[in-house]
Amino acid sequence: MSVWLFRAGSKGEYEHKFLTDNRVYLTWDDLDFDLKSVKNKEDLYKILMDDYKLEKEKTAINWASQIWPIAYTMQKGDWIVLPSKINRTIHFGEIIGDYKYDKNLGSPYYHYRDVKWFAQDIPRDRFDQDILYSLGAFMTVCRINKNNAEARIKEMFNNDWNVPKSSLKFESTDEIESSVSVDLNDFIFDKISERIIQKFKGHKMEELIEEILKAKGFTTFRSPEGADYGVDLLASSSTLGFGSPKICVQIKTTDNPIERAVMDQLIGTMSNYNAEYGLLVSWNGFKSSVIKEIPKQFFKVRIWDSKKIIEEIFENYEKMSDNIKAEIPLKRVWMLNEED
Repeated sequence: MSVWLFRAGSKGEYEHKFLTDNRVYLTWDDLDFDLKSVKNKEDLYKILMDDYKLEKEKTAINWASQIWPIAYTMQKGDWIVLPSKINRTIHFGEIIGDYKYDKNLGSPYYHYRDVKWFAQDIPRDRFDQDILYSLGAFMTVCRINKNNAEARIKEMFNNDWNVPKSSLKFESTDEIESSVSVDLNDFIFDKISERIIQKFKGHKMEELIEEILKAKGFTTFRSPEGADYGVDLLASSSTLGFGSPKICVQIKTTDNPIERAVMDQLIGTMSNYNAEYGLLVSWNGFKSSVIKEIPKQFFKVRIWDSKKIIEEIFENYEKMSDNIKAEIPLKRVWMLNEED
């Protein structure tokens, strides 16, 4: 059994379709020919060079290495790893169908494999950093085997994704060549996430969210630890906090993505406090039942997962307290974007 990394678009734009259709698509624009009609990789290189008017053969070779497997290398029973770009979770599936080409589906859905998704919304923070690094290859499709990832992921699955990290055996292999570039953005977020969860786990997460809201110009009230007021934070604009918007904030740091019932509870709490809006914060993300409610609650509720929290820290870092900066020491770095 092999483990294959799939990307559902650079911003996760195809993720919902992958999950609802129970398929993985090779989302390559205008790749409108049956891959089974190509005899070998060398012929595929030439087709890609001609059809896409590529100037570098290296680009064609890179593309072919990602395109070829869906038709010729992947097998039924192989696993698919789909890192979410919508929130910081990972989905897992098993290939159950042969390669299919259907021109009627239109670009970029011509090529697909049927998949049984057996685990969705597994928080990234459950995985060791080297595993996340292996899953960070900046490619649409590639095989994952570095750092013994295949065996370690299977062990986590067999233990309800809760295997103590100390029990996972490390055996380095180099199935992914070192030349393969890694999604630097994911790598940075994973490293910062690891630091934050060490420093702000549990009730301390409320302190961090309050600091972000203060940096954004809100006056806040935080429930004392141990008290049960049905809300973790209240926030309002203006110096004394009498202005609008008035926001109820619910914060969860559970090990799993939260269900829709938590959102419904927040909406009820908003009316109790005469709040106009709600902010639902869940470090480990949200189940699909919550994601589906986002359009309906767009004018009432916002949701923050760990990715959004980190983005807010980036945006408001200079205005945050020295205590927070000491706990999360960050440095802005600019670099040349040389993506091929």
